[in-house]
Amino acid sequence: MATSPKPPAPFKPLRGVRILSLALNLPGPAALMRLRALGAQCSKVEPPSGDPMGLYNRNAYETLHEGVKVFSADLRTEAGQRAVHKALARADILLTSFRPSALRKLGMDWGTLRKRYPGLSQIDIVGAAGARAEEPGHDLTYMAEHGLVQGLDLPPSLFADMGGSLAAVEAVMGALLHQRAKGKGVHREVALGDAAAYLGLPQQWGMTTPGGAVGGGHAGYRIYACKDGRVAVAALEPHFALSLCKAAGVSSGDRQTMLAPATHDTIARFLAAQTRKKLDALALAKDIPLFTLP
Repeated sequence: MATSPKPPAPFKPLRGVRILSLALNLPGPAALMRLRALGAQCSKVEPPSGDPMGLYNRNAYETLHEGVKVFSADLRTEAGQRAVHKALARADILLTSFRPSALRKLGMDWGTLRKRYPGLSQIDIVGAAGARAEEPGHDLTYMAEHGLVQGLDLPPSLFADMGGSLAAVEAVMGALLHQRAKGKGVHREVALGDAAAYLGLPQQWGMTTPGGAVGGGHAGYRIYACKDGRVAVAALEPHFALSLCKAAGVSSGDRQTMLAPATHDTIARFLAAQTRKKLDALALAKDIPLFTLP
């Protein structure tokens, strides 16, 4: 009897790395969640009042902090400072999300800490980069600044926060490589505004603007109505587009055909007559990338 192959071992390249976080709300904890998944030993300091995330969405808070050692300390007190410095003495990375002026008041700025802990690296998550780091802002304002807010509708997710969290993980990886190569710590600033700008690049390039290749101009990359819901079609590559066209009764799937209004109309009529169940089966049978929605 054949035995099933063993699943691959979990990928834990950061096993043994110790990360201490002072970062509250979403970007910092989301970064910590990813770092822990990569094997890092993660601890977090919260003020006596707790992380606001725990108050307005407890489920999200619990998910983000699973496996993270959380302890409370008031950094404005001598006892709180002692507790944090005890943890810093063992840490490889410090992650923060305070404004620069607040870090200086707490004695947690890079200029102060690097003298005491030369092997420590510090990653500061801020709203905007450089001189604008003191400006108030949030995920929504950073997305609005970089063209990711349309009309009066709120975006479906917190893209700047989540993108910023991944940028923070990237900065941690770079800092660890620097530590290994140079034997000393490094300071990096991660701006949520920069993360939003990066996520908005396809729009700046005209790819997702109305009429762009993935902005509705290509008949194979659109949201269509079907008989009992909607269908997200992503038949952009020529071979996928040809499969879609054959199913819909269009003779060609070349770029010129896919940009023609008549092709949009033909595919729309075809899909409108299909149920979600039939379209799901069609996708598997004809190798068409699509996903049906209620």
